[in-house]
Amino acid sequence: MLHFFSDIFQYQFILNAFLAALLVSIAAGIVGSYIVARRLVFLSGGITHASFGGIGIAYYLGLNPILGAAIFAVITAFGIESLSSRYKVREDSAIGIMWSVGMAIGIFFVFLTPGYAPNLMSFLFGSILTVTKQDVYLLLGLDLAMIIFFILFYHPILYLAFDANYARTQRVPEKVFSYILMAFVTVTIVLSIRLVGIILLISLLTVPPTIANLFTKKFKYLIYSSILIGFVGTITGLMVSHGLNVPSGTTIILALIFMFLIARLIRLIMDKIISIKQLSKN
Repeated sequence: MLHFFSDIFQYQFILNAFLAALLVSIAAGIVGSYIVARRLVFLSGGITHASFGGIGIAYYLGLNPILGAAIFAVITAFGIESLSSRYKVREDSAIGIMWSVGMAIGIFFVFLTPGYAPNLMSFLFGSILTVTKQDVYLLLGLDLAMIIFFILFYHPILYLAFDANYARTQRVPEKVFSYILMAFVTVTIVLSIRLVGIILLISLLTVPPTIANLFTKKFKYLIYSSILIGFVGTITGLMVSHGLNVPSGTTIILALIFMFLIARLIRLIMDKIISIKQLSKN
């Protein structure tokens, strides 16, 4: 595992994975904090898993699977919104419908693809071997766009994340911001698939903000901490993946879960110390 950092300068795919880990951590830390604060975890999970339908269709048509995932993810996001608002279907039910339909369509078209069924392990569980320079450039562009947007509209996003009713009183265009932020979530999901995989991606978006939330309640500190935690967990997972030759998504998520357990233990100890000090004062 220690050879990982020396291999960065020898192998292009290791360098691509390292840069992607940094850039994915930034994107996931920003939108993940919004997802957790807005309680959109289930919605994000639905979009993530439904995007497999696009991958299956793209394989069948001989197109780029990531392009197929992107198109299907956008369709899913708008489909959930349409079902829940226009057709009065409960949002959790709409998410469940789109989630299952996307996965079913993906599997259906994979098995219809002529010849041998393609190996989709890298899309389901991630693989550092599949990260390309193009992925790195796309993630860089996403990060820059997201950082600029959050700096310019930090307070409207903050209002919307924690209290949509208050955001309306401040004349925040709720629908416009919700669609833009959901677009950022969708693009982050699609561009992170190669590194973490569809099955485990939702954890990358939610575990770092959940860990950070144990120690801070301020939104901007939640974002900064989530980025740092995500990067440490992602790099640790990549090192283990590289050393043991296992899917990178599994090792990244296991690293993040281990960090969560450690953080939870630290939080419990801190709370115990605080309660003891309060009792001693009384």
